[in-house]
Amino acid sequence: MGIRIWHQSFTVLDNLPAYAAALQEHFAKVARAGTQVVLHGMHAQTYRTNYPGNDIRYAYFQYLHGQQFVLGGIAAEEQGYDAYAIMSIPEPALRETRSVIDVPVVGYGESAMLTARMLGERMGVLLFIEEMAPLIEENAARIGLAGRFAGARCVGFEFNDVLKAYEEPQSVLERFHAAAHAMIQDGVDVIIPGEAPLCVLLARHGVNRVDNVPVVDALGATIKMAEMMVDLRRSSGLSPARRGYFVEKPPRDRVKELIALYGMNHLMPTSR
Repeated sequence: MGIRIWHQSFTVLDNLPAYAAALQEHFAKVARAGTQVVLHGMHAQTYRTNYPGNDIRYAYFQYLHGQQFVLGGIAAEEQGYDAYAIMSIPEPALRETRSVIDVPVVGYGESAMLTARMLGERMGVLLFIEEMAPLIEENAARIGLAGRFAGARCVGFEFNDVLKAYEEPQSVLERFHAAAHAMIQDGVDVIIPGEAPLCVLLARHGVNRVDNVPVVDALGATIKMAEMMVDLRRSSGLSPARRGYFVEKPPRDRVKELIALYGMNHLMPTSR
């Protein structure tokens, strides 16, 4: 039986065709036969520019945008998807989304960090949205890996540099290697590319090690985590905890009432 995974980006993918094409190519490579990864982005009017980092560097804006991730999860479940993948390292509303749907919900940062823990002792993250570093550190603690997390730091270039690198990659790849080398010199032995656009660029160019230190394909790790969770659900009935404040599932009819009350119905994704 095949698997259908809802991929949820923090970008408006229709505005970034080169990035969307790179994602499709990469998912076709890493997903197993029979797995379909369907790309979804944010509502077309979400950002003033094509760069979400202008917003998500602020905690409140990220909280607001997180509602789209919850709505995407509800839509994924109601449209019959087998898993929901939050493909952004800050993982907005990850815990809240898990509380409202039963299909497996996996996150980019969580999947990458859990994978990194099996590859080495101290992991680090290289970001181009430097302001998110405290949030990534907090997420590492949330999943129990604070003692293995060496920090998140700026990689030395920005979102638009990565977009240009889909055509001319050499400068960005060299700067990534320099930043990775510096982090390794400080004792890191596994590196996670912070944002998904950087991750897919590195994967496209075969960058999976620097100075004999692994560079985690966080996108691939998230897809594999989704496949594994679907397999476990089908084979052994594994499903989320439903006891306690953070995981108890609210009534869907009340969820829909509140979505309407707060004027978010227009943000609910349609079927694809």
